[in-house]
Amino acid sequence: MTPQLQQAIRLLQLSTLELQTEVQQVLESNPLLEMTEEGESDTDTGGAVDYGSDDAAPERLNGEEDTAVATSLSGEISVGGGEDEMAAGVMPGDIPAELPVDTSWEDVYDSGGLGATGAEADNRLFEIQDSPAESLRDHLTWQMDLAPFTDTDRAIASSIIDSIDDDGYLTTPLEEIQQGMDADKDVELDEVEAVLHRIQNFDPPGVAARDLRECLMIQLQQLPADVPMLAEAKRLVDEHLPLLANREYTQLTRRLKLDELALQAVIDLIQTLNPRPGNSIASSQAEYVIPDVIVRKHNGAWRVELNEEAVPRLRINKQYASLIRRADSSSDNTYLKGQLQEARWFLKSLQSRHETLLKVASCIVERQRGFLEHGEEAMKALVLHDVAEVVGMHESTISRVTTKKYMWTPRGIFELKYFFSSHVSTAAGGECSSTAIRALIKKLVAAENQRKPLSDSKIALILCEQGINVARRTVAKYREAMAIPPSNERKRLI
Repeated sequence: MTPQLQQAIRLLQLSTLELQTEVQQVLESNPLLEMTEEGESDTDTGGAVDYGSDDAAPERLNGEEDTAVATSLSGEISVGGGEDEMAAGVMPGDIPAELPVDTSWEDVYDSGGLGATGAEADNRLFEIQDSPAESLRDHLTWQMDLAPFTDTDRAIASSIIDSIDDDGYLTTPLEEIQQGMDADKDVELDEVEAVLHRIQNFDPPGVAARDLRECLMIQLQQLPADVPMLAEAKRLVDEHLPLLANREYTQLTRRLKLDELALQAVIDLIQTLNPRPGNSIASSQAEYVIPDVIVRKHNGAWRVELNEEAVPRLRINKQYASLIRRADSSSDNTYLKGQLQEARWFLKSLQSRHETLLKVASCIVERQRGFLEHGEEAMKALVLHDVAEVVGMHESTISRVTTKKYMWTPRGIFELKYFFSSHVSTAAGGECSSTAIRALIKKLVAAENQRKPLSDSKIALILCEQGINVARRTVAKYREAMAIPPSNERKRLI
């Protein structure tokens, strides 16, 4: 592969954030490229696509009279304004190989008409730069520094905090913490336990517990005394937690001497507690998602367009380009010519990336209009090969362009790969998407009798009655993928 093709492929598989970093690096290394300043005119080569209307016609994004990417109802992408072929990597209005000596370089080239520029772009970059998230250890250490500990107790508290895992549990026995203290401090075991009890009053509630029972008891003890069923909840957690885990409701009603309504109130109170208190403290940076494609419904038709804020606008620097002379073979002129050629190929690669992304997204929207209209249950089976045939590209290209690319829809933001799923045969000889089957399973579980939850076999039987041929093990696989517990764990008292 040529270096230009390698660059085009590499840009194709970058996410929006990664592409922003790549563009910034190219701007720093190539003086022939620059960002379009806010308020300056530039050529907009973005595109929009309409679906669902018999008189759909190619749209001009932002009203520009230049290259636009559009599609007909058949899903075919047409490029107006020239005879260039995207497969060949040629942009409309290509830069001539030799420049006139007195050129004023009025042609402006951009990366697809996307993105904010100038101060607006700087502000957006500043907003998405998140400060390092506070860890549970940092949160506990901060509270320890505010508490009135002696030097010895502070050393013990520091050792205890170091032994707390991300879930908030103390994973090291107190005896080992005592043995790990300096010999000259002469720390007793009851001193370590006393410091532990003080840390257990830190935020988040339930932290530094040694097991689940202690974690729940700490949280119950911190509740106001007038909370209904508090005493019964403490007794259940302290004495009968294994019975609750096994859903032995009959045994619990007998031992606690409660009726079903009262027992349910106790269980509801316990379910408000956090069995993993450490998870309430962020331990990782937030990951921001910038959609690459926006899908809206306009006049009864689904409109697909590239996100204008996804990529900064780029163009050739007119001042540097005007310095290039045709017959000059000096090192400076040769350098400028080389940078100009690299700038041309980078702009072409960006344009090819955006056109490919729009074509693939348009094909997905055309195929999954049922999902946009009715939700997951209307999702159709779709694989890479289906899209590759429609857009005339290789499956590997489709895989690259759908990786870490996101689509904004009225139903939320989804990765493009979300719309691809395997199929299951139906009784009528058709196909049903695995995503639709998962949605049906979720719907059945949500509507089930919680005293008698549906088993995987029963769910499979219900789906078969609806014409979807699915085995019990397939139902179990989809249920586990959605983090839905088995029927015995979904059983409720009332």
